[in-house]
Amino acid sequence: MPSEHGRQKAFSTCLPHLAVVSLFVSTGTFAYLKPPSISSPSLDLVLSFLYSVVPPGVNPLIYSLRNQKLKDAVSNMFFFSIQKCMSS
Repeated sequence: MPSEHGRQKAFSTCLPHLAVVSLFVSTGTFAYLKPPSISSPSLDLVLSFLYSVVPPGVNPLIYSLRNQKLKDAVSNMFFFSIQKCMSS
């Protein structure tokens, strides 16, 4: 990409997808290659949740955060919840 704006747009599109793919691959790899000595039902449940539910659930959020109004609303909601937790 010849321009700085084009590179920034490409990275802002690509990086969230790479994060989801890396989460998917790393949890799947850990689930199948973990030693039996650290195996527990609760760990297996968490890994299966991270492996099968989180990546498909995050994809709509990634696509919707490209909209500036929605991005502002999510950030306002996030900061409001942090302020509420800090004041309690």
